[in-house]
Amino acid sequence: MKTLLIAVIAVFLLPVFASAQFTISGSVSEKTKQTSLPGATISLKNTSIGSSSNANGAYQLKNVKAGKYVLTVSFVGYETQHKTIEVNGDQQIDFKLEPSAYLADEVIVMATRATEKSGTTYKNVSKSDIEANNFGQDLPFIINNTPGVVVTSDAGTGVGYTGIRIRGSDATRVNVTVNGIPLNDSESQGSFWVNMPDFASSVESIQIQRGVGTSTNGAGAFGGSLNIQTSAPGLKPYAEVNSTYGSFNTLKNTVKIGTGLIDNKFSFDGRLSRIQSDGYVDRGASLLKSYFLSGAYHGKTDLLRINVFSGSEKTYQSWNGVPESKLRGDVQGINDYIERNGITGADAANLLTADNRKYNSFLYRDQNDNYWQDHYQVLYAKQFNDKFSFNGALHYTYGRGYYEEFKAGQKFADYGLENPIINGAPVLTTDLVRRRWLNNNFYGATYSFNYKASSQLNFTVGGAYNQYRGQHYGQINWSQISSNLNNSDHYYDGDGNKNDFNIYAKVSYSPVEKLNLFADLQYRRLNYDITGKDNDLLPLNIHDKLNFFNPKLGASYFVNPKSNIYASLSIANKEGNRDDYVNANAGTLPHPERLYNVEAGYRIKDAQYSAGVNVYGMFYKDQLVVTGKLSDVGASIRQNVPNSSRIGVEFDGSYTLSRHFLINANAALSRNKIKDFSEFIFNYDTNKEDTYNYTNTNISFSPDAVLFGELVYKPFTSFAVALQSKYVSKQYMDNTQNEGRKLNGYWVNNVRLGYDFSFKGVKNMNIGLLINNILDKKYESNGYTYGSYSGGNRVTENFYFPQAGTNLLLSLNVKF
Repeated sequence: MKTLLIAVIAVFLLPVFASAQFTISGSVSEKTKQTSLPGATISLKNTSIGSSSNANGAYQLKNVKAGKYVLTVSFVGYETQHKTIEVNGDQQIDFKLEPSAYLADEVIVMATRATEKSGTTYKNVSKSDIEANNFGQDLPFIINNTPGVVVTSDAGTGVGYTGIRIRGSDATRVNVTVNGIPLNDSESQGSFWVNMPDFASSVESIQIQRGVGTSTNGAGAFGGSLNIQTSAPGLKPYAEVNSTYGSFNTLKNTVKIGTGLIDNKFSFDGRLSRIQSDGYVDRGASLLKSYFLSGAYHGKTDLLRINVFSGSEKTYQSWNGVPESKLRGDVQGINDYIERNGITGADAANLLTADNRKYNSFLYRDQNDNYWQDHYQVLYAKQFNDKFSFNGALHYTYGRGYYEEFKAGQKFADYGLENPIINGAPVLTTDLVRRRWLNNNFYGATYSFNYKASSQLNFTVGGAYNQYRGQHYGQINWSQISSNLNNSDHYYDGDGNKNDFNIYAKVSYSPVEKLNLFADLQYRRLNYDITGKDNDLLPLNIHDKLNFFNPKLGASYFVNPKSNIYASLSIANKEGNRDDYVNANAGTLPHPERLYNVEAGYRIKDAQYSAGVNVYGMFYKDQLVVTGKLSDVGASIRQNVPNSSRIGVEFDGSYTLSRHFLINANAALSRNKIKDFSEFIFNYDTNKEDTYNYTNTNISFSPDAVLFGELVYKPFTSFAVALQSKYVSKQYMDNTQNEGRKLNGYWVNNVRLGYDFSFKGVKNMNIGLLINNILDKKYESNGYTYGSYSGGNRVTENFYFPQAGTNLLLSLNVKF
């Protein structure tokens, strides 16, 4: 970090020779009707200089240095225009845009995306940003450098099972949609990017909304939301080959092809990807495959697109982490851990001899997680006239898979099996290999209608109805001693069925030119039924019906064409996940969570810089948290805590120092507290749970500070090197704020290089290099803890997920 700070200071102290700077101004209007087009995007190609047209269609680009530029203007529903200009003085350039010959793909996500007028805190990630950071790691790692985001990887490399937190909230509280269609699993509520390998290669843009955000489809957003739009078609035929190779035998191969627009109406695009990695931790290997196919009809006033994409993953399990004594190299502590947990034979030898940071407790050859997931989307958009439009979608997702594990000394009775009789005596236990399956079907429809009454008033009505049908079952596919079960039989069967309906209405109104008011009202109803048996063979008969009302109000005031201030108040409600229901004590149901979210901020954008600063308050009622409480059958359960909160300030900015140097930076500072918290610890001496009460403790996995800085150096147009630095402060692994159960803060530095060139027959060739953790920092980005009392002493078991030291990924991308 010292190196980075010195470099940044040196750049600021570089002699700057003043050069003349000019202003480009003008207006953007519709060609045939001569009406102004407010909100059009105006930019100078290959620079950070850009702006938007105001309510009268006027725009202004200041501080433009003398030189030759390409001035670009775009607006949804109209043909993009480019003008090559020579700047040697102030200029006025007007644009008259023609309606597009076809409806643009952006309309598909407009209903659920935030704008400067919606009073929402958000970050847009463009296709070029995604491409620059896409070296084959999962999507969370590609957006890791955005405000308030913390990512982790079970295998330590960003390939395989990865996780993301926004403002301290985990993936189950981050709503994800793809083209407006919910992605989160309906029961666990998580988004599993390992099931969608290299999906980033088929993404056009991502909007990250922090906090509640705007109304969308699927489970409520309690920390943030990811609104993803898949790739729009190229205008001309193309082919692309991308390969990445790097540390830990990480290899990514991607092929993309597209027809461009055929007869200005049809387009077809496809992608095929394969990723493999040995992982940083022992046996943390992944083999991931995916494809993406899309075909579309582009009419002048309507768009029909069909997407089919699928992913498969085979990942060796590394989700147990490393015991603290092993991580610290504490030999006595390791032996104590072995004795406490009855570890013997090869497992004990593995614990004693493996690398302290790469240790993986699993040794069975096929201890893999296997999953296949197929997505089908039919998207339709219709522009009836210049005021009224519609878009809707039908979707279906089919998932199926299992994780396989070796289990020693298992009781036949625990699997509902008869004890076999050998030599006249019953045998009670056996070693076995089991598979736990999840097969699910998710399908439904989404829609939205938009009516633009005038340039000051806009209405949107939308919603969705989705159904989820999940089958949970287990099989024993090998047993050292056989009993009365065939390999294909199920030793448990359970079902999870959820029906989810929502409808929302949004209105945006500008009573005066600079002020915009925003209202967003959503009603959501769901039915959730869990039946059958769980994996402990306990009967399940759970039924819940919930109704949620989620209102949002906001205002945005434009101080001038370059800057605005905004504020909003939102309420969101969210149901518990499957485990909350299944592990709850008999006859009880988890209370839904409620969030009151206040956001306020200031945004400014000029030719040389852009910046935004915001404050927020997230006040929870009945938030579900881990307390150590056990259910009647000994399962860990989350409990509702009456009052908890997250209060913070965030900054996100970019500054062009010169034609060669650019600085990007963001910061998230927060205070995350539970007002009153009770911890439950099982006491083996009394065979009861002991209760310990705490006040005003930190919420687990919620760092007080997340900081990011990037210095980009472009010695010439086609080459760039970026020095990136990210700091995450300490995080507690439970809600007691105990210093003995925490993740230490870490500061990690990366370097990214990219060089573009072309030659005959090749549109562009890019060579990229990503060097992660250049200072070889030893750090852990995730973990968990549990404890008990025995012999009058508390025993705490901490586990950590170490991340890789210095490692690199080298990529070659060729576009034809």
